[in-house]
Amino acid sequence: MRKNSAVPPSHGGWPAWYDGKNINEVLFCEEFLAAHPMKCIRGRLFTVDGAVEDEAVVSQQILETVSGCVTSGLSKLVSNLLASIKLQAYSPPLPIETDRIHVANGTYFMDGRFSPEKTYCNNRLAVGYLPDAPRPERWLRFLSELLEPEDIPTLQEYLGYCLLPTTRAQKMLLIIGRGGEGKSRIGLVMRAILGDSMNTTSIQKVENNRFSRADLEHKLLMVDDDMDLSALPKTNYIKSIITSECKMDLERKGVQSYQSLLYVRFLCFGNGALTALHDQSDGFFRRQIVLTTRDRPADRVDDPFLAEKLAAEREGIFLWCLEGLHRLIAQNYRFTISPKAQENVETVRRGSNNVVEFLQSEGYIRFRADYEASSKSIYKAYKVWCEDNVRKPLSANRLSSELTQNAAVYNVEPTNNIYSGGRRVRGFVGIEVVARPFG
Repeated sequence: MRKNSAVPPSHGGWPAWYDGKNINEVLFCEEFLAAHPMKCIRGRLFTVDGAVEDEAVVSQQILETVSGCVTSGLSKLVSNLLASIKLQAYSPPLPIETDRIHVANGTYFMDGRFSPEKTYCNNRLAVGYLPDAPRPERWLRFLSELLEPEDIPTLQEYLGYCLLPTTRAQKMLLIIGRGGEGKSRIGLVMRAILGDSMNTTSIQKVENNRFSRADLEHKLLMVDDDMDLSALPKTNYIKSIITSECKMDLERKGVQSYQSLLYVRFLCFGNGALTALHDQSDGFFRRQIVLTTRDRPADRVDDPFLAEKLAAEREGIFLWCLEGLHRLIAQNYRFTISPKAQENVETVRRGSNNVVEFLQSEGYIRFRADYEASSKSIYKAYKVWCEDNVRKPLSANRLSSELTQNAAVYNVEPTNNIYSGGRRVRGFVGIEVVARPFG
């Protein structure tokens, strides 16, 4: 016995796309897309609410539609029809719109206008725009206990920055503490606001796994809520994504690689800084904002439902983030950075590159215009400093490279015309070695 069809019957009681024996895939797809409007971009389905993250939902809708006509071979049939729907719903990539934010109840324009109309978009947030939403008192109290007051505007601007598909500010945010402060609750609140436009993974995986970068396509934010403290062996992909202005090569398993523009931002929580094995360049640290948390009060009683209570204020938090975004744009995408946050980056830089600490130390070398020293003697002084400070020495090439790159900073000049022991060797003019003897 034939089941009731999920679509209105036509000739002979069957849907227009079924003749009693076979399904006309073109007519089926037209009727299905009329009932469930979608676009297919690079093999991924989009509705007006953004990317379809779980295609099993679409497969289930197809199954419900055809099950009144077909009762066998459904698995293969549904797969074939899904593929046909993707072909018929083909669309070129959607524009990346930085003048508006697509929210759950319409579209917020950056000039302050709001429209309840929904259009196809790369990202539709899970939160609605409610201009009269109450002030998020619990959220603000949580932040006042977590961060220093001068660092809260930085966080506000960064979370606002994550609402628009742009990397114009060219920064990532790291929030570092000793553990147990509750900093990762921020990521859960952003999930409540961004929905599927946020991805949770590891910064290490983004750099080292060639397939993971494709998972960041069409994402506004990537959160690493427990950052691995191992030094990154490479940093070129992370730096490229943070400052992304051109399309980059993306790979998915079993699919030909393709070019796409990423606009994802990185928000990382951890108990230590993000460091690199080999990259000690200014570019690596310049892309970081580092905020440190307040110490957790010893007598504090943790609330296991804090994340849910904070998420309940999502509409008010969204308005708070919007305020930060407007301020950031007014500042030409330059973040409000406190002196403490600036010092945090310098501390991380010095901690990951002890050559900088050595060059700024006293009692081992002096920068004097009328002196010169060979690279070998400078390196010996550096090893004495490392032994005195229980630090692992980097290579002689690394030390010389650091001095050369910062020659203008230290007023030195690299040369291959230093005489030592009757031989002409490489060294620097403008530096005096003080530490003797060399261990």
